Amino acid sequence: MHPTKRAASATLKRISISNTARRVLATPLLTSTPSSSANVYSPLASASAARCHQPHSALSHSRRYGTVVSDMPVEHNAEQKPLFNKILIANRGEIACRVIRTARKLGVKTVAVYSEVDENAMHVKMADEAYCIGPAPSAESYLRVDKIIDVCKRSGAQAVHPGYGFLSENATFAKELAKAGIVFIGPPVQAIISMGSKSESKDIMTNAGVPCVPGYHGTNQDPSFLLEQAEKITFPVLIKAVMGGGGKGMKVVHKREDFLDALESAKREAMKSFSDDRVLVEKYIVRPRHVEVQVFGDQHGNVVSLWERDCSVQRRHQKIIEEAPAPGLSEETRADLGAKAVAAAKAVKYEGAGTVEFIYDNDTSKFYFMEMNTRLQVEHPVTEMITKQDLVQWQLEVASGNPLPLHQDEIPRVGHAFEARIYAENPRNNFLPDVGPLLYLSTPEPSENLRIEEGFKAGSRIEVFYDPLISKVVAHGRDRTEALRVLRKALEEYHVVGLSTNVQFLRTLAANEDFIEGSVETAFIDKHFDALFPPISAPEPELLAQAALFVALRDQPPVGENSTNSPWASLYARRFGSDVYHRIVQFNLEHGEETKPFQVHVYSTDLGRFDVEVEGVDGAPNTKFTSVTASLASPTQLSSTISNQKRTTTIVSQRPPPDVPASNAPNTAERMHIFHSEGQKTTLVIPPPKWLLSLGGEVLDAAKKGIRAPMPSVVVEVKVNAGDKVKKGQVVVVLESMKTETVLRAEKDGVVVSVGCKKGEMVPEGKELVEIAME
Repeated sequence: MHPTKRAASATLKRISISNTARRVLATPLLTSTPSSSANVYSPLASASAARCHQPHSALSHSRRYGTVVSDMPVEHNAEQKPLFNKILIANRGEIACRVIRTARKLGVKTVAVYSEVDENAMHVKMADEAYCIGPAPSAESYLRVDKIIDVCKRSGAQAVHPGYGFLSENATFAKELAKAGIVFIGPPVQAIISMGSKSESKDIMTNAGVPCVPGYHGTNQDPSFLLEQAEKITFPVLIKAVMGGGGKGMKVVHKREDFLDALESAKREAMKSFSDDRVLVEKYIVRPRHVEVQVFGDQHGNVVSLWERDCSVQRRHQKIIEEAPAPGLSEETRADLGAKAVAAAKAVKYEGAGTVEFIYDNDTSKFYFMEMNTRLQVEHPVTEMITKQDLVQWQLEVASGNPLPLHQDEIPRVGHAFEARIYAENPRNNFLPDVGPLLYLSTPEPSENLRIEEGFKAGSRIEVFYDPLISKVVAHGRDRTEALRVLRKALEEYHVVGLSTNVQFLRTLAANEDFIEGSVETAFIDKHFDALFPPISAPEPELLAQAALFVALRDQPPVGENSTNSPWASLYARRFGSDVYHRIVQFNLEHGEETKPFQVHVYSTDLGRFDVEVEGVDGAPNTKFTSVTASLASPTQLSSTISNQKRTTTIVSQRPPPDVPASNAPNTAERMHIFHSEGQKTTLVIPPPKWLLSLGGEVLDAAKKGIRAPMPSVVVEVKVNAGDKVKKGQVVVVLESMKTETVLRAEKDGVVVSVGCKKGEMVPEGKELVEIAME
């Protein structure tokens, strides 16, 4: 059924997954045993290793999924209550897949829900049953409480696991489930309400003896009053959504004149994300670390901590790399953090998985309560890796009424773990999110010390409607040095083509000397910006030679094909007197300074043997490689021997969309993505021929120049009208993509000639939104 017709239908679509499909898509958990040399802080020994694997799909090679957890040493007795027979996962992506894997291990059936654009998503295929609950926007699907409860009733699901995000911290959702007789796999409603309000939670924490950051947490939301409070606190200050989380509705303000604009933006983000625009204002700690403690409570009054995590390295107030335990803390501080976190959880009679977040002041070594997240965190796998526990299984045990599987003194701490979040975003463009298809995806093989938590496969599409998280790479080692080494190697082997990602940035970050030393803080990226974003250098001649060989071999017709054309189907190829064929291949860099195109000459001297000459740029001499052997091992792999070094290089071609006119812009030409030394990725552009550029130029000249959408987005607000005078830096349009606001400002003084968008409109990347003429 066509999506628009499906959206109009009042019924919910149900997919029954066949037994064959379930076998093909089975993704059992791996188990692991810590190395005997690892530092184990517990008398409890973890379970023995048992590795198993299933194919990803009927068409893919056999591989294991990376959720690595040990079987919990739970003693079952006469009072042990059975787990649920069937649960619904009210989420999507990697967290939905993660929950399904544990449920399958325990014999618990799963029900998936999905929006129309997620019909072929991985979590839909993995679940035992799946139901469509509406169109793509989350407000019409994943946030529809009524539809989710209806699916529970129809499917017979006894409980709902909310994952993280969406409805995971929504007290109303938990209440409605209880009314319907369905268990919410999460904390009690009152705990969600108390901890969901940053102002109320800080009052509770203060009364419980947990230190809090100085600030205004009251109910007066008048902008002028909040400005007065900010001045009393003294700048810089942090504006935070009262019901916030994940960096949404959070703004750092360094000076008085920026406060009201930042307040307006924070309130708008808060309303969109949490349906509540209330904010609080706190002192902004200049050199903070983000340290959080994993806590767990049960229905019998027991609460434990499962050590702490450091999540300091962030962009846009959102985490991108986490580790456990936190580096550089004394055992006294670590114990104090755990005790304060347990006190915080007990103060609200907490049940289930929760995270108590603290700001740790690097200058004073003091820590302050920041907030409590009443759900499972994105970064929970690092805790699982060092404790050898399955936290989703803990959630199911607690929600079923069973006591916590372990006492506080039985919880181990084994080695060190890192998690790197793979996002669809462009770090060199201020980490703006990206959308599009995963044209090519190759990930490292999981093992006992490496997990790949993924919710998408090659061919999937990252949509503008949801968070841009693609997957998580989780590495474990006997100490921090080893874990970081495992992470770096895994990132080198993680290859994505089709949209921008932060993989290369994460690899650079993990190799940064200050990060290796554990000198982390929330401003780490800004502080080390130049080191993390080095200038893009010109590609080495060896790499250009490999790229040219790939193009030449790819374009060569199969041997024996009856053709009167040159063996290389190109206007740039020609034949000499004997059996030598000559091909000229030109490349531009995708990013970096504009230079003369790189020109490479490829001469075929014998079957599978070539001479290659790379022309020098800016007066540099040419580089010649003779008697080079090369062949295509696959459509994306070049096998070659250059300068006596045998190489196997992954090269992926990305052709431009057919409806985009040719130009000198990289996204309008064919791009060659080359993965080479130590996981580095270089993207070269094959410039279109001049005749095609001429045709494309005529189309582009007809378009006006102005302020354009930097990515596919929804227009949140249009601040100007045609005829308005604007000043440089003035806000003209506010966009939202993947739950993140982007403010577009005038780049010059002038007059608005035209406005090409309206509030609520979905605009594609590159669309002109406002044209401004200089006065």
